Amino acid sequence: MAATLVRALAASFALAVLFEDASADTWCGKNYMASSPIVPPGGQFPIPATSSKPLLALRCAPVIKPYLPEDASSSAGFLIDAPITFSEVVGAVPMDLPVHGLKGALEVTVKVGGRTLAKGPVDLNATKAELPFSLKGLKPQSAPFDVECSATYSAPGAKGPPQTFAANTTLSYLPDPPDGRSVTKMDLRTGALLAKPATGKGGEYETVFPIGFYTNFGGYLTSNLSVIDEIAAQGFTVIHPIPTYDNLTALAEVIQRMEEVGLYLMYDMRWTYMNNTAVTEEVNRVKNSPALLLWYTGDEPDGTSDPLNATTTAYDLIYSLDGYHPVSLVLNCENYYWTEYTAGADIVMQDTYPIAINATFSTVWGTACTPDYGDCGCDNCKGKLEDISTRMDEFAERRFIDGWERTKAMWTVPQGFGGDSYWDRVPTGKEFVVQSVLGINHGALGVVSWNAPTTDDVTASASTLAKSLATMKDFILNPAATFSHVVAHGVDVGLWNVGAKTLVLATNLNYAEEKFDLSNFGVHGLAAKALLRAKQVLDSGASIEGHVVTLESVGTGGFVVG
Repeated sequence: MAATLVRALAASFALAVLFEDASADTWCGKNYMASSPIVPPGGQFPIPATSSKPLLALRCAPVIKPYLPEDASSSAGFLIDAPITFSEVVGAVPMDLPVHGLKGALEVTVKVGGRTLAKGPVDLNATKAELPFSLKGLKPQSAPFDVECSATYSAPGAKGPPQTFAANTTLSYLPDPPDGRSVTKMDLRTGALLAKPATGKGGEYETVFPIGFYTNFGGYLTSNLSVIDEIAAQGFTVIHPIPTYDNLTALAEVIQRMEEVGLYLMYDMRWTYMNNTAVTEEVNRVKNSPALLLWYTGDEPDGTSDPLNATTTAYDLIYSLDGYHPVSLVLNCENYYWTEYTAGADIVMQDTYPIAINATFSTVWGTACTPDYGDCGCDNCKGKLEDISTRMDEFAERRFIDGWERTKAMWTVPQGFGGDSYWDRVPTGKEFVVQSVLGINHGALGVVSWNAPTTDDVTASASTLAKSLATMKDFILNPAATFSHVVAHGVDVGLWNVGAKTLVLATNLNYAEEKFDLSNFGVHGLAAKALLRAKQVLDSGASIEGHVVTLESVGTGGFVVG
């Protein structure tokens, strides 16, 4: 985000004359100055070809990353996905199927070093089929184990040898962390993070739904440590301090206070992640904090056209130095070398900022914005809330095409700022919640907004959402949940069913009141009397009477039914 503002400030200070010959200044690969020619940026994500025959895209991944010796006493597992597709996605190969539909099952074998760890049948088109295995035959090591997954298939009544398929993955089984270092695990059934309390005073691993802000470091966090206490009291779970961290004593004090109040740290190396010496110093300085939840490297590296291998180089270095915490980054562009930059992350964030912009003409640079030219503050956007869900859906589709849907999670960065450069005003509190919930309904497992401090309205609404997530995360991050999604009349509804209960999370993208009837959404077949027992867990301009929900203009509500 910082690069976006720096770019805009150049214009606001009337320095454009200095850039008249600077045709190399681009954003998302596009020229954006009036003096620059229109040159197609390239870097677009390739659309996979369509096959005339069905294809099997066999995929496998461990249930947990990383496993530790403490996990050896319980059953570990591998997840097998066996989607049948007609798109030539990564790893997809032709498959001969029976004429009358999907019959029979794959026989899947998982091996490490030639030794079979897991074996069993997996249905065609299965998602998250779990094959258990024991860690006891493996010795923990810092380097990941190479894993070979193979499958055979014989259609009922077919003659000849069975068809064979293969996929590869890695298994992280690490030694106990040295120096009492904290560990953040990823549950690859959902993409959720698992961590012990940030205080470092013990406790079990629990799911963490990260919600908070990119937060000013100098002049804010460092000026009054009681701000950190207030952030914790408001229900937020994570702080993302914005570098530079030019006072290391102050940084240590901030992290220590975060540990004391139990807030997780998202550590940002945006200005240093391409400097191996600096990354080494920073990782070694911070990695033992019990508050550390995850690392953050590239801040809009696609916007600034950082070297295409920069994020993977940093990722590999961080894992060699630590390995006990995932790595994240944020992408700003709609479609610019997505695979190359995302390869260097376990968690990819998107920061689509559509509120109060002119999506077709740059008020900063005085130029039009098109897929090939210009910068309007929200790349290839329409200036609508739907820009967020579109971006999330595009990211999800690309993950599947690249074979990463199990190994990379997605988070969202709602707009919490405005009133200058491309954005005419700050979002309202209700608009903030709409942005956040829209991201969640489309797959986001974390919400970290740019930036704090912000308005009291945004802060209060974000706090309301954060406190509600203490309940809602038990549905959203639950590996046993069945998810469904409905969009009707500008109302976006996510439904997570766990046992006899369903979380209904609805957000109104209209600037007018909307109503909907819970019974029309199926809600997994719950009876009318169950609908009448709906408990509201989030109120951002929402109410319920009987089983009819009323959403105010850009209102959002969460309800547990059953």
